[in-house]
Amino acid sequence: MGKPKGDAARSKARPSSSSLAASLLPSGSATAAVGFGGYVGSSRFEASMSNEDSASFLDLDSEVSQHLQRLSRKDPTTKIKAFASLSELVKQKKGKELVPIIPQWTFEYKKLILDYNRDVRRATHDVMNNIVTGVGRDLAPHLKSIMGPWWYSQFDLASEVSQAAKSSLQAAFPAQEKRLDALNLCSAEIFAYLEENLKLTPQNLSDKALASDELEEMHQQMISSSLVALATLLDILLREPDKTGSANINAESKLASKARSVATSSAEKLFSFHKCFLNFLKSESPSIRSATYTLLSSFIKNVPQVFGEGDVRCLAPALLGVFRENNPACHSSMWEAVLLFSRKFPQSWAHLNIHKSVLNHLWQFLKNGCFGSPRVSYPALILFLEVMPIRSVEADKFFVNFFKNLLAGRSMCESSRSDQLSLLRAATECFLWGLRNASRYCDDPNSIHDLQVDLIDKVLVKILWADFFDLSKGSIPPIPRKSAEALSMGNSVSYLQELGRCILEILSGINLLEQNLLSFFCNAVQESFLNTLQQENVEIVTGSMRKMIDFLLLFERYSVLEGESWPLDQFMGPLLSKAFPCIKSSESFDGLKLLSVSASVFGPRKIVPVLIRDVETSTLFPSEKGRDMSPEKFVKAVQEIFIPWCMDGCDSLTPARQDLLLSLLDDECFTQQWSDVISYVYNEQDQGFSNLAAMKMLLEKARKEITKRSSGQELNQRIGSQADHWHHRLIESTAISLVRSSPTTSTSTSQFLCSVLGGSTEDSSISFVSRSSLVLIYREILEKLLSFIKQSPLCSVNDTFSSLIVEAVDIEFDLSSSVDVIVVAKFAAEVIDGSFFSLKALNQDVTLFSAILSSIFIIDLESRMTSLVDNTLYEFKEERKDRNLVCDLVHAVCSKMNNQFWKSINYDARKSSASILVQSMRSVVLLEDDLQPSQLTLLCVWMTEVLEYHSLDQSDEENLCGLLLLESNVWPMWVSPSSSASINTYGMPVHLCELRKFRSQRYVSFINSLIMKMGIHRFLVDHKDNEFASQAWLSAEILCTWEWPGGNAQNSFLPTLVSFCKSEPTSGSLLNSIFDILLNGALVHGEDERESLGSMWVDFNNHIEDVEEPFLRALVSLLSTLFKEDLWREEEAMAAFKMLTDKLFIGEETSKNCLRISPFIMSIIISPLRSKIQSDVSGEDTMPPLDVFLGDWLERSLSFPPLVLWQSAEDMQDWFQLVVSCYPVSEKANEAKELQRHVSDEEGTLLLDLFRKQRQAPGASSVVSQLPAVQILLARLIMIAVTYCGNDFNAEDWDFVFSNLKRLIQSAVVVMEETSENVNDFISGVSSIDNENDTLEGLGHIVSVSDSSIDNAKNALSAFSLLNALVKPKPFDSLNSLAYETWDPVKDRILEGVLRLFFCTGLAEAIAASYSTEAASIVASFRADHLQFWELVAQLVVDSSPRARDRAVRAVEFWGLSKGAISALYAIMFSSNPIPALQLAAYIVLSTEPISRLAIVADGNVSLSDESLNDQESSNDGLPSEDKLLLRDEISCMVEKLNLELLDTDLTAPERVQTFLGWSLLLSHVNSLPSLTQGRERLVHYIERTANPLILDSLFQHIPLELYMAQSLKKKDGEIPSELSVVASAATRAITTGSSLSTVESLWPIETGNMASLAGVIYGLMLRVLPAYVREWFSEIRDRSASSSIETFTRLWCSPSLIENELSQINKADFKDESFKVRISKAANEVVATYTKDETEMDLVICLPVSYPLRPVDVSCTKSIGITDAKQRKWLMSMLMFVRNQNGALAEAIRIWKRNSDKEFEGVEDCPICYSVIHTVNHSLPRRACVTCKYKFHKACLDKWFYTSHKKLCPLCQSPC
Repeated sequence: MGKPKGDAARSKARPSSSSLAASLLPSGSATAAVGFGGYVGSSRFEASMSNEDSASFLDLDSEVSQHLQRLSRKDPTTKIKAFASLSELVKQKKGKELVPIIPQWTFEYKKLILDYNRDVRRATHDVMNNIVTGVGRDLAPHLKSIMGPWWYSQFDLASEVSQAAKSSLQAAFPAQEKRLDALNLCSAEIFAYLEENLKLTPQNLSDKALASDELEEMHQQMISSSLVALATLLDILLREPDKTGSANINAESKLASKARSVATSSAEKLFSFHKCFLNFLKSESPSIRSATYTLLSSFIKNVPQVFGEGDVRCLAPALLGVFRENNPACHSSMWEAVLLFSRKFPQSWAHLNIHKSVLNHLWQFLKNGCFGSPRVSYPALILFLEVMPIRSVEADKFFVNFFKNLLAGRSMCESSRSDQLSLLRAATECFLWGLRNASRYCDDPNSIHDLQVDLIDKVLVKILWADFFDLSKGSIPPIPRKSAEALSMGNSVSYLQELGRCILEILSGINLLEQNLLSFFCNAVQESFLNTLQQENVEIVTGSMRKMIDFLLLFERYSVLEGESWPLDQFMGPLLSKAFPCIKSSESFDGLKLLSVSASVFGPRKIVPVLIRDVETSTLFPSEKGRDMSPEKFVKAVQEIFIPWCMDGCDSLTPARQDLLLSLLDDECFTQQWSDVISYVYNEQDQGFSNLAAMKMLLEKARKEITKRSSGQELNQRIGSQADHWHHRLIESTAISLVRSSPTTSTSTSQFLCSVLGGSTEDSSISFVSRSSLVLIYREILEKLLSFIKQSPLCSVNDTFSSLIVEAVDIEFDLSSSVDVIVVAKFAAEVIDGSFFSLKALNQDVTLFSAILSSIFIIDLESRMTSLVDNTLYEFKEERKDRNLVCDLVHAVCSKMNNQFWKSINYDARKSSASILVQSMRSVVLLEDDLQPSQLTLLCVWMTEVLEYHSLDQSDEENLCGLLLLESNVWPMWVSPSSSASINTYGMPVHLCELRKFRSQRYVSFINSLIMKMGIHRFLVDHKDNEFASQAWLSAEILCTWEWPGGNAQNSFLPTLVSFCKSEPTSGSLLNSIFDILLNGALVHGEDERESLGSMWVDFNNHIEDVEEPFLRALVSLLSTLFKEDLWREEEAMAAFKMLTDKLFIGEETSKNCLRISPFIMSIIISPLRSKIQSDVSGEDTMPPLDVFLGDWLERSLSFPPLVLWQSAEDMQDWFQLVVSCYPVSEKANEAKELQRHVSDEEGTLLLDLFRKQRQAPGASSVVSQLPAVQILLARLIMIAVTYCGNDFNAEDWDFVFSNLKRLIQSAVVVMEETSENVNDFISGVSSIDNENDTLEGLGHIVSVSDSSIDNAKNALSAFSLLNALVKPKPFDSLNSLAYETWDPVKDRILEGVLRLFFCTGLAEAIAASYSTEAASIVASFRADHLQFWELVAQLVVDSSPRARDRAVRAVEFWGLSKGAISALYAIMFSSNPIPALQLAAYIVLSTEPISRLAIVADGNVSLSDESLNDQESSNDGLPSEDKLLLRDEISCMVEKLNLELLDTDLTAPERVQTFLGWSLLLSHVNSLPSLTQGRERLVHYIERTANPLILDSLFQHIPLELYMAQSLKKKDGEIPSELSVVASAATRAITTGSSLSTVESLWPIETGNMASLAGVIYGLMLRVLPAYVREWFSEIRDRSASSSIETFTRLWCSPSLIENELSQINKADFKDESFKVRISKAANEVVATYTKDETEMDLVICLPVSYPLRPVDVSCTKSIGITDAKQRKWLMSMLMFVRNQNGALAEAIRIWKRNSDKEFEGVEDCPICYSVIHTVNHSLPRRACVTCKYKFHKACLDKWFYTSHKKLCPLCQSPC
C-alpha cells in the first residue's frame, strides 16, 4: 500500500504471530517459542527508536485543532506537513496539556492508519509516539478505545510503518510485562476491532472517493494485517505459562484468566463465522494467504477444540494439497500450517486422494525448486516424510519419484550455491531416512531388505551416482537448464563436489547402518567402471578415469581422514586390483593419475599390495587382507615392478609415471627407495645418467614433492621434507662432471644442471647438491663467462675484465684451446638463467658471488652497447649473431634482479659488485668514442637503476661516486682532482688534445646526467669531514668544459648548483673554492684570450659564450649567476675585488693576464661592490676605497692617446676596457633612467675628460683610420658618457655624440642595403636549371656579413636607445643641455636609418622566400647571429613615429626591388627562424596607421573607401562586387586557404602562431574601419564569403573548456579554473577595447597559455566584428557537448560585454528624426523602436539573447496602429533580417531599417524577392528593372535568383532578363 504496483504484498520485516507473541510474554515466564524448522521467534518489540529532539516554536493552543483538521484532507502532502507541525506542537507540551486532544486524535488515528500512503501512516505513528510519551499515565482512560487500531498497526505490510507503530507502543509501555497487561486489559476491544476489520469489503472500507485499485490494495493490507494481528494475539493470550519460570507465580491473575476466556470465545466465534477461513485461503493476495496460514497454525496450537470432524474434512484438501502455492513469501507459514495440521489431525489424510491432491502437486513443487523458497522448503521435506501416512503410497515408486523431482529442481537453484547445498542436504537426509525407516513400509525382513536394495539401486546408483558420473559434458553435471540461462563453470564444479560429498555421506551412513548394503553399491559401480575401461572410445575411458579421480579426492577430504576403512576395503581396493592390469597395459595418463592419487589417499604401503595382488612372481607374495605389506617386500615390489616401469624411456607419459613413482615413496622406506631410483637411472659405464631428460623431470617433480611434504602440520619433521634428504652422490658427481666437460649444442645438459641446482623461480631454490658441490659448479660457470668476456670486441669491456674480474678470482683458463667460447658461454648463460635464484646460496662466498654478478653485468653491458656502438666492430655477421644470443640470455637474467633480490644478497657482495659496475661504466663512457647524447642518457638511467637496486648506505654510495671521478689519462681535462690546479695541455699534439677534449666532454655529459638523476649532493658533499672543498674541482671542471653533447653548463649544471647552494647553508666554502680554482686558472690561461679581446668587445651579461678561454668563461658565468641569484652579495664582491687587485700588480709590474680578465670580473662585481663601499663608513678597512682605484685607472687611461689615434691595441686596450667595465649601463629603456652605480664628482670629472679627449683629437669624426676594436670602445664610451655625464655635456659634446652615432648606424644601413640588393639580384638571376644546393650556398655567402659594422652599430643603437629613454619623459629635466631643436632632427634621422635596417632584413627574407623556404631560412639565420643588434632595432622601430614609418615605406617602394615594404613586414612576422622582438615590431607596424591601410588588401585593388553607405543611394548597385576585392597573399592563405592539417598540429606550432597573428591583424584592421562605410562592409562581406570556419575550430582547441565543464558539475556558474580565467579575461578585454595588441605583446615566448590567451582575443574580436559569421559557424556544430561548452563560455564571459556595448551604442546613437524613437532596457536586454509616420505607429521590440551573438536576436511587435497585418509582418521580417545579418553594431542595423521604412513611405517599391527596399546585406536599393513588368530588384537578389533557378527569367512575369 502506497508502493508501486507489483511490489511484494507482504514486507519481510513484518513479524509472524509467534515471534511477536514471544516478545510480549513477561520476561520471567516467556519461553522461546520454537516453531517449525527450528524457527525461533524474535522479539520484534525489543528495539526502541530514539525520539527526535524537541524544537519549540509554535503555539499549541491556537494551532493544534487546525492541524488536526488538516489531517482529514485527501492530499498526502498536506497531511505530512500537518503531521510535522503537530509533532512539534505536541513536543512542546507535557502531561495534562495533551489530554484534551486524545479523543479527537483517537478518532483521526483510526482513519489514518488505514491511509493508502505509507508515509502518512508512518507519520501517524510518529505523532502517536510523541503523544503517548508526553501524556504518560494519562493515556489509561483512553487505552481501550485506541488499543485495537494500535495493535493492528503493529503488523502493517510496510516495514517502516510497522516499526514506527512498535516504537510508539514501546514508548507507552517500555516494559514487556506492561505491554502484556495492556493486551490482557483490552483483549475484548482488540478482538472486536479485528472482527470488524475482517467483515469489511473494499466498497465500505472508506468514505472517500478513491480509485478501485487503491481500495483493493487497502483492503488487502487491512485483512492481512488483521489476520496476523489476530494470530499473534491468540499466541500471546492462550499460550500456557511457564510454571518453572517464576517461583512466585502460583496461579494466573484474574485479568489474564479473563483475557484467555475472551480469546477462546472470540476465536471460536471467528472460526465459525468465517467457516474455517477458507475464503481467505483462496484469496488472490499472497499476503492474505500467508496471514491465513499463520492464523490457522495459531488456532491449531492454541484452540484445537474448534476443529470438528467436518472442519477437518473441509480443511484437508486446502492444507494438504497446498503445494500449488507458488509464492515463496507464503511458504514459511504454509509449511508450519501443513505440518501442525498433519500432526494434530492425522486422520485428515483419509479425506482426500493422496496421489491426485497431494503427490502430483508435490512433484511439481519439487521440480520447480520449491518455487523460490529452497532454504525454507528443503529442510521441511524430512519432516513432511515423517507425517505422511505409511500405507498410502508404494514405497519404492514414491522414493524414486521423490528423488527424481527433487534433483530436477536443481535447475532452479543453479544461481545460488547455498540453495544447491540445501537441496543436496535434503536429499542426503531424506535418503538415509528412507533406509532407516524401511520397516515402516514393509512388514517382513526380506521385504525391508528388498526395499533398501531398491533404494540403493534406483536412487543412489541410477540417480545420484549417474548424475555425478555423467560424461556427456565432461565434468559438468547433466542437469536440465532453462534456455535463457547459462551455468558458469565455477557453479558446476561446486555442485559436482557437493554432490560427491552427498554420495559419500550416504555411503558412510549405509556403512554404519548395515555394511552388507554397501556391497550392492560397490559392486554396481565397479562393474560399470570396468566395463567402461574395456571400451574403445578413448574419450569415454578418459572421462571415467577423471570422474573416479574426482571421487577419490573426495575420499581424502571427507572419509579417509575420519579413519573409515570401507573406501579401500570395499570400494577402491577391489576396483583397482581388477583395473590395474588394464591401466598398466594401456598406459593412459588418467589411469596413471588414478594410481598416483590412490597411493596418496590410502598410502603406498596399502595400495601396492592391492595393485600386485594378481601379479605372479616367485619372490613376492600378497599381503594379508587388511594389513600393510612388510617393508622388505614393499621395497622389493617397488624396485622390481614400478621403478623399471616408471623410469624406462622418455615420452609424453613419463611425467605421469614419475608422479606415480614419487607417490609410492613411503616415509619408512624413503632413503632406500630414492637410492634405488637413482641407482637404476645411473649408467656405471658412462659414469652418468643415461636419460638426462627423464632425470631432469624427476628432479623437478621431487622439488615439488619436497614442498608438499614440508607444508604439513609436521613441518620439516617428515622424511623427505628437506632438500638434504634427497641428496645423492651420483647426482653430485654427474653434475660436476657435466659442467667441467665440453658441452654440446644440446640443451638437455644445461636443463639437467638447472634442475639439479634449482632456482628457476624465487620459490623453487631447492638444490639437490651440497654447498661444496654448488660452489664447484658455479666456479666452472664463472670460468666460462670470463672466457666470453675476454673475447669481447668492445675495448671498454676488455679493459674492465682485465683490470677487475681476473684479479678478483683466482681462475686460470686457456683461450687457445679448441673449446668454442660461444658454445660454452651459451651453456653457462643457460645454467645461470635456469638457476638464477640459487645464486643466493653463495651469499657467504662474497668473492665468487660478486664475481659472477659482475660478469653478468659486464656481459649485459655489452648487450646494451651492441645497439649503441658502430656495427663494424664485428668482423663476421655470424659471430655477432652468436654473441648477441649469449648477451640476450644474460640480459634476461638481469631482468630478474629486482629490488627484492638485491636486498636478499650479502651486503659485501652487493658492495663489491657495485664497485665493479661503476668502473665498468666509467670505461665505457671514456673509451667508446661513438656514443651519442641519447645513448649516454640511456646508460645513465641504466646505471642509476642498478645502483638503486644495490641499496648501499650513504658512505659506500659516495665512494662509488668517487670511483667515477678518479683521474685518468683522458679525464679531467682542465682541473686536477688532487691539486685543484689547472692542467697544463701545452705541448700536447693537436690531435691528441682534441681527442682528450672530445672524450672529456662526453664524460662530463655523463656525470652531469648522473647529477640530474641522482642529485648533486652525492658528488659534491664529503660527509666524512662535512666539507665541500674536496669536490670543488668537479664543479670547476664542468664549468670549464662549458658545452657537451646534449647540454651546457649555463642551462644545466649552474641552475642545479645554485639550487643546491640555496638549500645548503654551509655551501659558502664550496663556492669560494670553485671561485679560487677558476680565478687561478684564468690567470694562468689569460694569454689565450688576447685574440678575442683584441678584435671585439664582449657583452658580459648576455654573451658569455663569446669568451673562448674556458676558465675565464666559467668564472664570468659563475659570478654572474651567484650575484643574480643573490647567493653572493656585497661582502663576497669586496673579497673578490681585493683578490683581483692583489693579483693585478706583481711588484711594480702589471700582471698582463690579470689585467685582461679584470674587465670581465669588474663588470659583474662593480654594482654590489659600490653598495658595500658606500655602507662602510667606519674607515677601519685598510684597503683603499674603490674611488682611489677607479681614479687611478681613469688617470692611466687619460694618459693614453685618443682612441682615433691608436694604430694598434697593445696594452692600452686592456686598461681602457677595465675602465669601461666599471660603469654598467642597462640597455633596457625602462631601466636606463636610473644609474646602476653612483659616481662621485671627481670620478665624473675624470670620466668626462676621458670622453672629451676623444673628440678633441684631430680626425675624431673620421672612420678611415680607426681600428675595429677602437670603434667598439668608442661606441661604448659614448654610451657610458651619455649615461653618467650627460648633464655636463655642451653643444660640441652632443655634436660629437650624434655624429658618431649616425656614422656607426649608417655604416650598418649601407651594409644591409647592399646585402638586400645582392639577394634581389641573385634570386632574380637564378634559373630553373640551376642546382638548388649551389643556389642556397651562394645565397649563404651573400648574407654572411663579416664586416664589424654590425657590432659597431649595436653599441651605437644601445647608446641611442638609452639616450632616447632619458630624453623621452622630460628632456629639459633629464638632460638640460640638450634642446628640442637639436634632438628631434637627430632622432628622426637615426630612426629613419633604423627603419631602413628593419625593412632591409625583411626585404632580403621576402625575396629569398620567393625562391624557396630554405632560402628564406638561410637569410633569417643571419639575424640569429646578431640577436642583440636586431632586438635593439625592433625596440626602436616600435618607438618610431608614424611619419618616419611612412617615409620609410615610400623609400622602400621607390627603391624598386622585387618585393615591397609590406611583403618585408610579413616576411619578418612569419619568419621561419623568428626573433620575437622583430615579430612584434612587424605586427605593430602592420596594425597601425599609416601602414595598416596597405597591409590587408592586395595591390591593384580599389582602395577601401571611407564613404558612408548613407551616401550610396545614388549608386546603382550599392557596394562594389566583392569579386573585385582580394586580400594580400600573406593574409589570404591564413583566411581562405586553411588546411584541415592545422587541427592536427601542435598547439604551439609555427603554423598556428602565424595563422593566429594573421587573423588578429585582419580583425584589428576591420575593427579600426568606421561602421557603415563602404570599405568595412566590402571587407566584412568578403570575409564572410571566403573565410574558412576552420579558424574557429582551431581557436577552441586552445581554450580549455573541458576544465570548466568538469568543474561546473561541482561549482556554480562564474567560478572557472585559473587556466580558463586568463582566456576569458583576454576575450572580454578584446570585446571591450577592440584591440589585440596587449595580448600579442605578451605572446612570446610561445607557450600554450599565451596561445590560449591569443585564441580568446581572436574569438572576442570575431564576436565583435563578425557576429553573424560566428553565429553561422555555431549553428552548424553537431557535437552537443562542444556546442554547450562554447555557448556557456560565450554566455558567461563574452555576451555581457557585447550586449552592454550594443546597448550603449544604441543609447548614444542620434537618429535625427522625431518620427523614430528608441528606448533600451538593460535589465531585460531589450530595445524598443517606435516608428511613427502620419497616423501610423508601430513598436518593435528587439530582444538580445543571453548568449548573443551565438543565438539570433528576436524581434516582436508589441504595438501597431494604422498598419495592415501584411505590412506589419513585412516590417517585422525586415527588422529581423537586418539585425541578424548585420555584422556591425545593432544601432546601425536599426538605422538601416529606419531608412528602409522611410523609403517605403516615400514611395520606393520594395524588392519582390526579399520584400525589402534596402538590401539586408549590401544595403543597396532596388535598381535592376524587368523590361516587361517594370518591377525593380536588388542586383544581389536577382543574381542569386538566376543562380539558384538556373535560368535568367523574371521572378514575377517569367520573361527573359
